[in-house]
Parts: sequence; C-alpha cells; structure tokens
Amino acid sequence: MCELLGMNCNVPTDICFSFTGFQARGGATDVHRDGWGIAFFEGRGVRVFLDPQPSSESPVAELVRGYPIRSLNVIAHIRKATQGPVGLENTHPFMRELWGRYWIFAHNGNLADYAPALDGSFLPVGQTDSEQAFCHLLQCLRQQFPQGLPARSSLLAALEEFSARLRPFGPFNFLLSNGDCLFAQRSTELHYVIRQAPFSTAHLKDQDVAIDFSEVTSADDRVALIATLPLTDNETWIPLPTDQVVMFADGIRQD
Repeated sequence: MCELLGMNCNVPTDICFSFTGFQARGGATDVHRDGWGIAFFEGRGVRVFLDPQPSSESPVAELVRGYPIRSLNVIAHIRKATQGPVGLENTHPFMRELWGRYWIFAHNGNLADYAPALDGSFLPVGQTDSEQAFCHLLQCLRQQFPQGLPARSSLLAALEEFSARLRPFGPFNFLLSNGDCLFAQRSTELHYVIRQAPFSTAHLKDQDVAIDFSEVTSADDRVALIATLPLTDNETWIPLPTDQVVMFADGIRQD
C-alpha cells in the first residue's frame, strides 16, 4: 500500500528534511513507485506538486526537496497502486473546494466493493477508491453542515462518524486538512512525533542525513510530523490510536 506524510506547525515551517527521507521510499528504499505528491497550504492558497513517476527518480521531487516552502499544514503521499492505473489523475493528494476553502486529502489503504452514491456535487476525476472516498466525505460534510464550516470539534465528530462507516470496506488510513488544522486516522500504520524545545539532532532512517534543529528553530517553535512509518531512527515516534480520527493544531495533538 501507500505511505503518508503530514506536518502541522504553530509557525510556518519547511519540510525539506523530512521529505528527503520520505522521497527515498518512493522506489529507492521501498516499493512505492507509482507516483507521489505533496501539498503546502499558504494562507488560503495551496501549492500542489504531483508526479506519476517514482519520487526517488522525479525531478519535481528534487525541486521540492531543495525548495524551503514554509507552511503550517503539509500533506504528502507516495503511491503503491491498488485501484486505478498509474497516472497523474490517480496521484494523491487530491484537492477540492468546500465552503470557500481548499481541502487536501491523501489515503493509504484499499476499500473493496466501495461504491458510494455521489450526488454530483463532488466527482472523482480518476479511478481510485481514495478519490471516491474524498468526494463522498465532502458531500456528507456539506449535507451535514449546510450553513458552512463548523467548529473544529463538530468537524472532528463528523469525520469520526464518516470513518466508522467506511471501516468495513477496508483500511482507511488518511490525512485531511483545510489549512486550519490537520486530521489523521490510523487503520493499520500511522505514527507521529512532536518536535519542540529543547530541540536536538534528528537522523533519517532512509538517508544518511541529520539536522540539529536547535540551530534552525526558535524556542517557541512546535512541529507535529505524521508518517506511516517513522522517518528518523533517534526520535520517539508514537503510534496513533487505531480507528480514531485525531486532530493536530498548532503543532499539538488535540484530544
């Protein structure tokens, strides 16, 4: 299956270090060769980079790796295709507009025999179960909250209700953000680490690369990283609870 990477911060932060390790898993240190993508929120706008090539061989990935885009919320994905052929239209993360805001979604799993009744307000462009689930999710949110964007707590409850409905179809690991906060659910594998003062040196598992965060951060910085599997070998990554939607805001897990 695929791998996910998310970042949520209290100040705009670049993801170059973590993306360096994540990029290697797309065909170099792992088998996820069927495309990759990453989305950076910048205010109400989003920069999205997608490529159906393996991330370890992608010139676009090299551009992103060396481009210090600073963002409060980032979602990235490397694909091992299960449903839908390899192609740009099937490359995560997916983006749609709802309530005048962009929403970004990426999924790891395989939803078997999943055929939601879509009313036409959101329709998939590609052939993946993931994009179908995203369209179905936004349709349900719009129906449940016709007055517009609800409070974070109400949104979290609605996501939990939707996710529970999909669990019988198969693994539904996902990351979702509208730029305000980041939601994550673990069905099989999803871990997180929070970097905050006192900062120390982190070393990647997939590349012989290290960084001393005390040299590039301030004492008030706080960054939550979420990944399918831990990206570093000298930090304590915590598994997210199984079958529960978790919200991250300002670099903190909000329970």
